[in-house]
Order: sequence, then structure tokens, then C-alpha cells
Amino acid sequence: MKRRAVMSLISASAAALALGLRRAAADDHVFIAAAFEMKKQSEKNGDQPYGAVVVLEDEIVGLGPSRVVVSGDPDAHAEREAIRDAQRRLGDNLSGCTLYSTSQPCRACERVAADAKIARMVYGPEATDGGTPSS
Repeated sequence: MKRRAVMSLISASAAALALGLRRAAADDHVFIAAAFEMKKQSEKNGDQPYGAVVVLEDEIVGLGPSRVVVSGDPDAHAEREAIRDAQRRLGDNLSGCTLYSTSQPCRACERVAADAKIARMVYGPEATDGGTPSS
């Protein structure tokens, strides 16, 4: 997929989030691309190069650039930030949601995802299916 097409799809996802609209016919690579946009935001802000998004029914419901450095919070990994953002919107139970991240989540982030009832994890540029998180 050409960069312009990917950027267009990411813009559509961001617009869907802002407008609270559902994205139709989205695939894992679209949402991995959105996680990589969070990574770029994180780097631009002077933080670690990680990003994540939480998706429910083809809609981005949580955004997570890494904020470990800028917040001084060692727990502000991109995955946890995306989960926290999604929980602010949907409540603590994120059943049916998928966590997309730029790299394989650490064990602690996987436990947080399991506790939040995340259904599936997908990570890396190849959109590797990490399955159901375990605690």
C-alpha cells in the first residue's frame, strides 16, 4: 500500500475517532498504521518510540503514545496509555476490543490488557496476531 493511501486511511481513522463514527471494512494493517502514528507523536514529544491504539468494532476508542519520559511515569507505556484512554471512554471492561501496538507488549502491559478484558493483541509492522493477552 502506498504511503499516501496509508496516510489517508490513518486520517480517516482519526476523523472517525474525533467524530465518534465507526470505520467500516478496516483491517489490522490500518490500525497498526495508526499505532505507528502514535509512535511518531511520541518521538516528536521527546518520548520513547512506541505507540498503541485500542479498537472496538472498527473504531479507534483509545490512543496511546508512550509518555514514560515526558510524564516521568514508568508505567506510561503506549499500551497502557491506550487502554487508559479507552477505559475513560468505555469503562473498565474492554471486552471485544483489540490492542494494536508498534511492538510486542511487555509482560506488565499484557497483564494490564488481560485485566481490562482486551480480546486480542496485534503488534509490529507485520501485524502479528498476539492472541488473547494472559495475566
